[in-house]
Amino acid sequence: MKYFIITGASKGLGEGIGLELAKNKNHLFVVSRTESEQVKKLALDNGCGYSYIPFDLAYSHNTPHLARIIFEQIPLENATGVYLVNNAGILEPVGRAESCNADAVEHHIHINLLAPMLLSSAFIQLTSAWPIQKRILNISSGAAVNPYWGWSSYCTGKAGLDMYTRCVALEQSTQPHPIEIMAVAPGIIDTSMQEFIRNTTDEQFLDRKKFVEFKESGMLVHPHDAGKRIAALLISDEFYNGAVVDLRKK
Repeated sequence: MKYFIITGASKGLGEGIGLELAKNKNHLFVVSRTESEQVKKLALDNGCGYSYIPFDLAYSHNTPHLARIIFEQIPLENATGVYLVNNAGILEPVGRAESCNADAVEHHIHINLLAPMLLSSAFIQLTSAWPIQKRILNISSGAAVNPYWGWSSYCTGKAGLDMYTRCVALEQSTQPHPIEIMAVAPGIIDTSMQEFIRNTTDEQFLDRKKFVEFKESGMLVHPHDAGKRIAALLISDEFYNGAVVDLRKK
């Protein structure tokens, strides 16, 4: 059986990934503050194992404990692969760097960068001796390489996650039972984050009108469609260790 851990699986892209993986007899561990009834129902209807773990990734110091809770429920003798998708993320705070509240910046980095780093670290520690397929997929963004006015926290966090991916891949390349790790920018997806962007002011985000045009012109990808591509990539032969990929260019 394949075991999948997905953070931020209650809505948007994370929910889309969960819905795709729930179609098969895998086992899903969904980690989020609220539960997706769609993912739960589909998993149970299809005989897919399902475990919901309510957790706020802003409290990243508890992340290693979260990993131990999950892996206590994964029997090595029954596992053919274990996979972690670090999907959870926020956009706020938005605005010029000097206008962003210190607590909001700290909160952002805890969720978008520190939590996936610590969860990945715990994942590696707990599975290092397991001779099965082990993969970590980090959800990146075009903002990791393209600076945006008003998105200093978001761009910085995603850039850091890309570099963390490359560093871990390099380290794992020398291990006897290596973990594969990859970062993927999924494109512009029709999520609540996009709605938040459209509802910011021009003073907060100079490119707001461009994102309004993305919505009005039908350029946004449905999260279920994006989730399907991510889920397929996760178990495919095109999962390349250390790669940072933009799905729009594939």
